[in-house]
Parts: sequence; C-alpha cells; structure tokens
Amino acid sequence: MTTTDLFTPLQLGPSLLKNRMVMAPLTRNRATTELVPQAINVEYYKQRASAGLIITEASPISTQGVGYPLTPGIFTQAQTDGWKKVVDAVHEKGGHIFIQLWHVGRISHPSFHENDALPVAPSAIRPAGDAFTYTGLQPFVTPRALATEELAGIVEQYRKAAEYAKQAGFDGIEVHAANGYLLDEFLRDGTNQRTDEYGGSVENRCRLLMEVIDAVTSVWPANQVGVRISPENSFNDIRDSDPQTTFNEVAKRLSTVGLAYLHAVEGDITTGERKVNYREIKDHFGGLYMANYAYDRERAQAAIKQGDVDMVAFGALYIANPDLVERFKVNAPLNAPDQNTFYGGDEHGYTDYPFMQA
Repeated sequence: MTTTDLFTPLQLGPSLLKNRMVMAPLTRNRATTELVPQAINVEYYKQRASAGLIITEASPISTQGVGYPLTPGIFTQAQTDGWKKVVDAVHEKGGHIFIQLWHVGRISHPSFHENDALPVAPSAIRPAGDAFTYTGLQPFVTPRALATEELAGIVEQYRKAAEYAKQAGFDGIEVHAANGYLLDEFLRDGTNQRTDEYGGSVENRCRLLMEVIDAVTSVWPANQVGVRISPENSFNDIRDSDPQTTFNEVAKRLSTVGLAYLHAVEGDITTGERKVNYREIKDHFGGLYMANYAYDRERAQAAIKQGDVDMVAFGALYIANPDLVERFKVNAPLNAPDQNTFYGGDEHGYTDYPFMQA
C-alpha cells in the first residue's frame, strides 16, 4: 500500500500535478502602472514552477475591482498579453498555473476609480482601517451599495476576465471569494445587510457567487475552476455570525458544480484563532480540498497522510524559497522571508532569493 504525501502526483482536471504543493496567491505589487505583468513577474513565477500548482497573485477583473497599486489585472488585452508571457515561462519549466480573479469590493478608494467614484459593496458599510493608495495610506470610505440590477454587470466582469485568462493560456482560474473582498462581502452577514434576493438567508448570500461560477464555467470546464474561501478570517474588517453554517452551505452548493478544488484559508490571519471545523467544510464539498494558512512541512505532510487535505498552499515560504519543493524533499534549511520587501519594489526580495544549489 502506497502512502500519499506532499510529493505524490495529483490529477487536477486535465492537469497532472507533479506534487501537492501549491504556491498560494500572493499580492506583490510589481506590475506596471497600467497593471500589466512585466519581465520581473515572468522571472518570479518561472523560478517557482516546480510547485505542483501556482495560483497567481489576485488579478483585478475591472477598473472597479482595483484596490491596491500595481496589481496585475486581467481586463485589457495588454494585461492578457503580459500574463501570457508568465504562463508560457511556467509551462516551459513543466509547471501548471491558475490565475486568481479578484474584485476587491469596498476594500478600495476613490483615487483608483474614474471620476473618484466610490467603491462598491453589497451594503453601504465602511470598513475600519486604511486603503493602500498611490499616495500612501488613506482612510477607507463608505462604499456605494450595488443596486440589484447592477449585479449582472459584476457577473459579466468575471465572465470576460475568464475569457482573457483562457486567451493567456492558463491551466485554469480561481475565483477569489475570501479575505473580505467583494464575493466574501456578499457571503458574510457582517457586510451583507441587503433585503433583496442577494441578502438575508445563507442561500441568498450565496447567490452572487453561484452566478459568477455559472458565468466562468460557461468559458472554462468546471474542473478547471477553483474557489477560495476564508470562513473565519477577519482581515479587512469582515465577520459572520455563524461561519460554520454559512460555509458548510457554501461548500454544499459548490459541490454540485464539479469544480477543480475548494481552497480554504483555515483560520483568522489577524488573530491566529481557528474555531471552524474545516474537515466538515471539506466533507460538504466532496471534491479536492486545498488548505492554506501557517502550514509547514511537517503539518502539511500529516494533513495529507490523514486525508484531511488533498493539497497545501504555502505563502511566505514560497516568497523566500523559489525551490521550496526541492528543499522540502530533502528537509533542507529554508530562506527567511523579508517582510519589508513583500509589497512593491524591484527585484530585491522578489527574484533574488537564493536557490538551494547556490
């Protein structure tokens, strides 16, 4: 009897992954001012192509969906052409890569939008904290609540981005429904106080996400589409009164689609707490399950061997260790990540971390 571990191949839709180590989506703020991926982005992803799967940094699906400086988008032809260079480089190294589709919702600022338009959200509730803008930190504003008749346009933004992603040659897409951004804002009752068919019950709060999934699976086969959730993460001033019930239902609804995977941030990254039963969510989903948050080599191996997870996504470890797979295989020492270079800058702290053989 063979034992499944981090290094066991995995069939993910049409892609045979070399291992079950995933490079998590990691915002790095190093695109051009037109939000186009550039040469250093190509090099960064190429260096990490030994991962079983790379999930790109979150990529805005429209100008309305932008909330941070220099994040590479997927809503223009130039951005698509830039991503194609990234994809081609990863494929040349034998890797697989999904793009994460992102609309930040209320976690934005008028300075990112034409005519200083307000950010949009399910309800007009201002998040605590500050937005990261091109001129520094600015207090978040009260967003504009989306009208019911506008939501079809939001869904269309996702569908069009999915088309651009296919044109760029990605192996699949991940719909970002986590971490306090637009789709998560609809899912959780702390930010969704609507009285139409998109608010109130858990079923109604799931409606926009399921419409987005319908739209993107009209472009991509369902087994090339993943979804990311974060049931108890309070990042970006978001919460739910009953995350276990809410996200059991989210998982149950997603289970009917035949998705590539469900990707869960397991815990609250702001407090370190973990109260939700993620195995319950995995079982409600029934398909491949990817875990994320504070996993190291030993914890990841144990979770896979016990059948609690199918894949594990690593974040900061992948920033600092482009050859993380090779290091984990021989249990080699790891480079320490430099948090001062996580967001913005040049090659330093981005493409200059040493490989093991060096």
